[in-house]
Amino acid sequence: MLLSATPPPGPRPAKEARLLEEAVRHRGLTPPVTHPRASITWLGPAASNPALAYRVSGDPAHLAECVRWTEAAVRLPHWGRAHLPDHDLDAGWLLHHLSLVLRWTESELPEETALSLRHKLLLQGRRLYEFAVASEGGWWSSSYWQNHNWICYTGLATAGYVLGEQEWTERARENLGTVLDLMPADGSHAEGVVYWRYGVPFLAIHLDLLQEAEGVDWWDRGGFMAHTFDYRLHQTAPGFAFNVDHGDCHDRRSGHSAALYYRLAAQYGIPQAQFMGDLASGPLLRAEAAGSGVRPGILPEAYLEHLWYDPSVAAARPTATRAFFPDLGLLAARTSWDDDATLVSFKASPGGGHGAWETSAKHRAERGHETLDQGHHHPDSGSFVLVSQGAFLAVDEGYSNRKKAAHHNLLLVDGQGYADEDRYHVYKDIPFERQARQRDVLVGEEDGWAHATAEIAAMYAPELGVRRLDRTLVFTPSGRLVLLDLAEADAPRAWTFLLQTDHPTEELADGDRLIRSGGAVAHVRRFAPRTVSVTEGVTEVTANPTSSTPELALSRTLHTLRVTTGRAREGLFLTTVEPGGRGAAEPVTCEAGHGVVFGGGEESVYLSPVSRRIRSADVVADAAAVLLAAGRPPHVVAATRVEVGGRVLLDATHPFTGTLATPGVPTIAEADRA
Repeated sequence: MLLSATPPPGPRPAKEARLLEEAVRHRGLTPPVTHPRASITWLGPAASNPALAYRVSGDPAHLAECVRWTEAAVRLPHWGRAHLPDHDLDAGWLLHHLSLVLRWTESELPEETALSLRHKLLLQGRRLYEFAVASEGGWWSSSYWQNHNWICYTGLATAGYVLGEQEWTERARENLGTVLDLMPADGSHAEGVVYWRYGVPFLAIHLDLLQEAEGVDWWDRGGFMAHTFDYRLHQTAPGFAFNVDHGDCHDRRSGHSAALYYRLAAQYGIPQAQFMGDLASGPLLRAEAAGSGVRPGILPEAYLEHLWYDPSVAAARPTATRAFFPDLGLLAARTSWDDDATLVSFKASPGGGHGAWETSAKHRAERGHETLDQGHHHPDSGSFVLVSQGAFLAVDEGYSNRKKAAHHNLLLVDGQGYADEDRYHVYKDIPFERQARQRDVLVGEEDGWAHATAEIAAMYAPELGVRRLDRTLVFTPSGRLVLLDLAEADAPRAWTFLLQTDHPTEELADGDRLIRSGGAVAHVRRFAPRTVSVTEGVTEVTANPTSSTPELALSRTLHTLRVTTGRAREGLFLTTVEPGGRGAAEPVTCEAGHGVVFGGGEESVYLSPVSRRIRSADVVADAAAVLLAAGRPPHVVAATRVEVGGRVLLDATHPFTGTLATPGVPTIAEADRA
């Protein structure tokens, strides 16, 4: 597709119009004569979009525009100025785009322009290749889970195929194979949605080039590309315009790549990806372009949209409302895909995810290579984001340079967050054993229950003696949250529960809190502990998201609610968050375990994540959780015996997690097999 500039067959009038519009967007600008201090990645698509527009339309004005920007990029002695000139993202971007310009228009370019462009590509490609060889085991050359690796090697591959530099394409191909083998098969990405939309398109570009130039089809290798749309889909906020901002996210509106959606839709026949592509290149395009903090942004991807859009793929609105991505320990659940729906996203895993953490440790031990760059990973295991009624209610920090657990919806121990935090690379050089994880994950039927317990004790400094810090999150069918935090230490500690919001919470007469964002509200009720210190203050988070533009700064103001216990060896927080209206949660008296009931029995949550022993008047169970909703079958987590209202629903020898179908009851053998 890319090298030949040949899209899938079929009409594409909207994509052609988008390409022609993008091709003229820079006509009022004057190309730089000297290298600006900021990034020059945008110069590449400023030339490639008019080049493709000329191929499509034959209009010589587009060729003239292509020449203007090509010559501007060629006359710069270096590609990149503030950070790693010739050796990083600027070079990767320009190698890709200007190599396509040469491929698509060489015979139509002025002879001097074509010769100087070819010479410049050879020079810059050689510089990038030599850096990749020399820095192997250090920076992006072997940072397999990182966007710099994907972009720079894709630029090198594009230039290599166009110029016939087999040494470049072979090294890039070897790296791509390693990346595909190592990326999580569940499609998740630890750098977050914004770097997903920035980096993963280049993996798709490289796969496209490899298939066209060498006849090698690696689209299904490793499984990441085949499943990564699901990850992006379930990090989409209700209304589709915004994204959940785990990891480094410049903002909540930098997550769409219509081009990548279209390529994944075409390759794997995903109608929901086609639907998202149509949204991102249509109704959401202008707002995404204006509101996104990522540059060059979505508009320059017009060339890819034109070449990757397959009109034969039918579009369909998403329907799946629950997903779990085990490598990243990411649980996502929503009430529906309506604009005012409620969504929660809850994560816990080692830095970079389980696969990257374990594999990079082997690389370090066996090769002496540092292959996991953790700059975009946050100390956020056990944290969650809540969106409802069209607004973000429990929020994440977005992007920061000095990353802290105190910026997330987490817990502090004696006022302290994770060990070795308050720096950019929060997971660098920490012990391998310092890992968080999710357990007891339940992803119920559509519009049903979701449950997981995050184990995060290992993330705190050893001198704090934290033996247990488990957070259980339950998402009910109606979109309510129940949080149970259980903590233990070998000495008395003060335990602090944090809730981050965009606006100050409102204290109610009964001590409850109200989260308000515009017309959206959520009621926060604390059942335990009752005796606490409650304060609220402002947390300022700042960052420079790119070393290529040192002057660029981002800031976000969080309003942080802190609930702190007295000093004790054990801590317990039982909290409900109910989107919309007045709180309907009430406690259930339990001899063992913890219970909450909503709306007089509309939904009931019984939890015992450690001892797995629940004893109340209505529910007697040996289980981590029993979840009941009117009109729905019971859901259980790690259950061996469940009795509700005097009726035995489960009696098994092995723990069972799932739905107890009614009216029938699973036999011991059935439960054991499950």
